[in-house]
Amino acid sequence: MAQDSEKVKSLIAFKKRLEDQLEKLAAESKEVQDSLDTVNEILLEKGFRRGDLKAVAEAPAPLPIPKEVVLPKAEAEAPKVVIQRASEPTKTAAPQAPSERETVIPLKTMAEEPLALIIFDKQGMHVLPDETKNFSVNTPPFNNFLVEKVFAKMQEKDAELVKSKQLAADKAFSFNVVREGDLIREIVIRNVDEERLKELKSSIRWTFEKMHEKMKSA
Repeated sequence: MAQDSEKVKSLIAFKKRLEDQLEKLAAESKEVQDSLDTVNEILLEKGFRRGDLKAVAEAPAPLPIPKEVVLPKAEAEAPKVVIQRASEPTKTAAPQAPSERETVIPLKTMAEEPLALIIFDKQGMHVLPDETKNFSVNTPPFNNFLVEKVFAKMQEKDAELVKSKQLAADKAFSFNVVREGDLIREIVIRNVDEERLKELKSSIRWTFEKMHEKMKSA
């Protein structure tokens, strides 16, 4: 029963983040529509008829010769700071999550104390640390083991496969660590096959348990 309660609590927090993103997008959409309405009103005041506006809008614009192409920077998934690497390297056989995979996997200490939840969706794998623990990125062995020896190694291996054209770039392992200050709020991992899932579950659980022990003894 306690396990179900923890699942529900973390799912509600995840739902809230999605709702905040949706609300932000809706506000941006309204702002654009308001600006468009204002421009239309000004043009109508200048003597344009609605038919004229439509004709101008549909007319193909001349294509300028670009001097430089600048790719947009990727934005964080939530209104928090995203740290660590997030490369998106590709594959011949995509490591898709099987349909029978659990959508929520709780991670606990040996004493059955909650550490984190793993939640799967179409975008990938989300690790949500237990919010009562206040896990920090500065607490070992988070960076020196989980990030550098587990996540980074998987990422580097797939980068080599992409380089040798054995893997498509959009199918390669990648990760983001989302934090609020020094506190870890979420780890987003993409392109995880079943073999890596076992290693990740074990490594993440072990890391958070060791961090929890260090925090208690501090």
